Amino acid sequence: MTFEIGLVFSIIGFAIVLFFTEKFTIDTVSIGVMVAFLLTGILDVEEGLSGFSSPATITVAAMFVVSAAIFNTGLLDSFTQKLSAQAGKGQTHLLFTLMMSAGFLSAFISDTAVVALLMPAVIRLNTTDNIPPSKLLMPLSFGALMGGICTLLGTSTNILVSGIAEKAGLPSFGVFEMSLMGLVFFATGLIYMLTIGRWLTPNRKAKTELGESIQLGNYLSELVILKEYAQLNEPLFKQGIFDKLPIKPLQIIRSDGRKVRVYPNTSIQEGDIIRINCDKETLEKIKTIVGIELKADLKWNEENITDEDERLYEALVTPNSFLVNKSIKSLNFKRLYNQVMVIGIRHRSDMLDSLLSKTALRAGDILLLRATEESIQSIESSEDLLLLSETKHQPLNKLKSILTLVVLALIIGLASFEVFPIVVTAVAGAIILIMLGSLSTEQAYKAIDWKVILMLAGVLSMGLALEKTGGSQLIGASIVEGVGQFGPRAVMSALFALTFMMTNVMSNNATAALLAPIAISIAAALDVDSRPMLMAVTFAASLSFMTPMGYQTNTMIYTPGNYRFSDYLKIGTPLNLLLWIVATIGIPYFFPF
Repeated sequence: MTFEIGLVFSIIGFAIVLFFTEKFTIDTVSIGVMVAFLLTGILDVEEGLSGFSSPATITVAAMFVVSAAIFNTGLLDSFTQKLSAQAGKGQTHLLFTLMMSAGFLSAFISDTAVVALLMPAVIRLNTTDNIPPSKLLMPLSFGALMGGICTLLGTSTNILVSGIAEKAGLPSFGVFEMSLMGLVFFATGLIYMLTIGRWLTPNRKAKTELGESIQLGNYLSELVILKEYAQLNEPLFKQGIFDKLPIKPLQIIRSDGRKVRVYPNTSIQEGDIIRINCDKETLEKIKTIVGIELKADLKWNEENITDEDERLYEALVTPNSFLVNKSIKSLNFKRLYNQVMVIGIRHRSDMLDSLLSKTALRAGDILLLRATEESIQSIESSEDLLLLSETKHQPLNKLKSILTLVVLALIIGLASFEVFPIVVTAVAGAIILIMLGSLSTEQAYKAIDWKVILMLAGVLSMGLALEKTGGSQLIGASIVEGVGQFGPRAVMSALFALTFMMTNVMSNNATAALLAPIAISIAAALDVDSRPMLMAVTFAASLSFMTPMGYQTNTMIYTPGNYRFSDYLKIGTPLNLLLWIVATIGIPYFFPF
């Protein structure tokens, strides 16, 4: 093994560790890998930056715009509005409808967007039809994942592998080339989730009370300010009690009964009742402060911590949110979101304490917000937080809906019949939709998930470095040497297994970028068609069911569904193994060696 190959393996190995630990965001690691290859001379400038001009990267960016245009017309709101009606026909019928809807939509638009669209409606079924979110959210995520592998446009991974194949001198994927095998996977997964999966899915009662829902792990108490208090009439930000102790003031009630919002400049006056959130140890310290009387603990409910014109909302931190890895304090959250106040965070299964302002946010965290109807609009318009408390409905514009669907059909049709490459039809379609007014230029820029674009540009350099140094050929030869004696089907099966194991612990796009060049090398070593090997990587990279961090939609449903890590292993592992068997039999049938 040459020094260059060893260096490439070292850089990629370090990147995999960072992907797994989630110490940095995926796009940061991906671009860091690209820079490392440039600095070490593994790739020259043109090669290192080629991911930015890759047809795959540009196609994904254009499809983000097209997806946003479809959402903007209000065309998809009917899916959410009909869910409650389906619930009355029984859970089996509801599960079937939910997974079919998610699968169909995800075949053409971002599966993350589909789950974001349907999740609030699914959660609301807990109150309207007494169906726990735990019974529905995992089928929703899995249905979206399996629907995404049914067409080239379903996920960025499909487009990415197609681009790698094209760069290697192989034919790119057709829009519906994956559809038959994808539908076999989808049908298998659907039957599994309606039978065995439904039995394994936890029937975990949703937490409805505020104290249950967020369980801050603290006490809601009241401080009464007496005339002996040393810092009367001084603003909140100068108060030593709030500076030195981990106390979160939630509300101030003046002696005349008026409720006052908590701002840094709000003064503390004699007779004030300050409702606070803190832990038990802090309460003991407060008792020793002269001029403060500590009242009995209060029950966590909306009436005790909101004003007349305020209410509580729950919002999910989305997978590609810029809030990830930042704290509430560093973000200056109240200023960022028009005086919306965070009073609790639920971090997966962990209930956070009163130091929540210093806690780094992660994808899937649920924030408990206190806001007026006017101020919550800043959250509704944000792509970084998804309101779970209520669903935004876009008014249906029939003309724009029809025009948008026509453009989508042209994008798919012209690419399917190979009149133009998919990158051309996607970009042209995005421009036409902007010109038709389906969305504005500003909305188009906001619709593009730039983290995904940067990640794609970065991960493409990994495959290129492996290919250039001979690393992919070395790994391919090792796999062939170990499994090749059993024939190409066994090698393809092993490649599928390796892919779905890797994609459960790191980014699906990074996995595909690493293994697609190796798949091509394996096919060359076996002297067989590369298509089945590439399809094994493409399908397996998106079939991630065993962990909550394996795919973005799995992360999104973790906390709202009240799931545990073991739930994914218990439900997802049999499904992954079942689809592995289906892939071993089916892929060579649809894509012969």
